[in-house]
Amino acid sequence: MAFGVDRAELTQWKEQVSKGQIAFLTHYWLDDRFPGCDTVTKVGCRDVAKLKRWGAKHGLQPNWIH
Repeated sequence: MAFGVDRAELTQWKEQVSKGQIAFLTHYWLDDRFPGCDTVTKVGCRDVAKLKRWGAKHGLQPNWIH
């Protein structure tokens, strides 16, 4: 279950992504599969090649990108 993000934050994140910016969105996430973890950060960018280059420098696995 995800929670903790309001519509304005989500809209802003989507706008940044659509402009080709590297954008971050962190929210609360409760899932029994991941005990002890209660947040998740999503990174997005319309330019997937740019996102992959950024990810290579910051530990983002290519198979996590969808």
